[in-house]
Amino acid sequence: MDMMSVRPALSGKTYFIRTFGCQMNLHDSERVAGLLDACGCLEAADPAGADIVIFMTCCVREAADQRLYGQCNSCKSLPAPPSGTRVVAVGGCIAQRDGEGLLTNVDNVNVIFGTHAIAHVGELIAQAFEDGGRHVSIAEDESLAAVSMPWHRETVYHAWVPIMTGCNNFCSYCIVPYVRGREKSRPFEEVVDEVSALVRSGVREITLLGQNVNSYGRDRYGAPRFAELLRKVGETGIERIRFTSSHPKDLLPETIDAMAETPAVMPHLHLAVQSGSTRILKEMNRRYTREDYLDLVRRVRDRIPGIALTTDIIVGFPGETEEDFEETLSLAREVGYAQAFTFIYSRREGTPAAAIVDPTPHEVIQERFDRLVKVIEDTAYEFNQGELHATVPVLVEGASKKNTRVLQGKSPKNQTVHAPIPEGLNIEDLIGKIVDVRVDTARTWYLSGTVAGDPR
Repeated sequence: MDMMSVRPALSGKTYFIRTFGCQMNLHDSERVAGLLDACGCLEAADPAGADIVIFMTCCVREAADQRLYGQCNSCKSLPAPPSGTRVVAVGGCIAQRDGEGLLTNVDNVNVIFGTHAIAHVGELIAQAFEDGGRHVSIAEDESLAAVSMPWHRETVYHAWVPIMTGCNNFCSYCIVPYVRGREKSRPFEEVVDEVSALVRSGVREITLLGQNVNSYGRDRYGAPRFAELLRKVGETGIERIRFTSSHPKDLLPETIDAMAETPAVMPHLHLAVQSGSTRILKEMNRRYTREDYLDLVRRVRDRIPGIALTTDIIVGFPGETEEDFEETLSLAREVGYAQAFTFIYSRREGTPAAAIVDPTPHEVIQERFDRLVKVIEDTAYEFNQGELHATVPVLVEGASKKNTRVLQGKSPKNQTVHAPIPEGLNIEDLIGKIVDVRVDTARTWYLSGTVAGDPR
């Protein structure tokens, strides 16, 4: 089916997208939504009101597969959609990994599109409506065509900006390089032009996306250009720059300098350590040692005092001993993370670590995990005490779920901040604005205080 016939086939159809996983998946979902909008589709509030239900999947965790199967099966019991026919589609990493094999596990799925086939999702769904068949596209596309697709952003003040796709690192536990492919960087000028256009449209904060942003440009230009990109993007007028993910082995001194010297770059760095044991790091194929990581942290803090450091940590990697785990605990205490995403190791078929036999009982791993969570809670609480009685500029995201008269937003260090909405204002007046909040309470996972001054 050619694109000329896609819009008539989809016009007036309603859609609902449920996204699992990382920020790259969130961005992919916004692109899919933008494409459907351009085809005349309308967004539905829930799956029951949707002619098209799309699941954008992540396969980093083993439980993701079962979660997807459950979500797909739940569509069978939904009432008939507005058009009388419902198309269920699966995209993202599980779709790329399993392809047609997914059809045998979920018998009500009509469309499967991989991470390289986002630009074709409209055609695939239109075909499914037209012939009632099941359509699959997971072929690798060497282009980055998806980034030029229409875009349906979740907010008007923030935008995800992919600067590269894929990963070359092949950590032994990770499935991502197999489903996202090898690193492909976007042209430097294209990224800068996109950010400039976003600034003109009113965007105040961007997040630069890549599986390893520190490698940006190596495949295209022969050497990394991420530091240069940070500086150039900082000249566009964008007020806040964030980025993820950042691999420790590739965080160069010039990037740290660019972070320190570019005012728009927020004082927050997500630097995934995964383990505090050099032995386990080697088994993970992370290509740095515990000492390398701690030295990097010291260099970052020397250049950017007070920076918020966050991380990812895996507990229970095959063969991890109590001694290895204690090294992780001590590293977490020494670094003093503002936040950490902690995971129990999940075996993924097709990765080298999946072949390692580990006799460690699950209850031992769970007990270690619980100890790590307590350490992270302690370091996060201690870090937030540094903001007590300070005034922080907060980008307002909306109202607190617990109290609609309390605003919620993010500080430059990516801390969640709450404050009562000033008299005479509504949350609609504040979303996307920056307000100064004088902090009078600092808890483990949030700050709270009082708005000081007018929103801007």
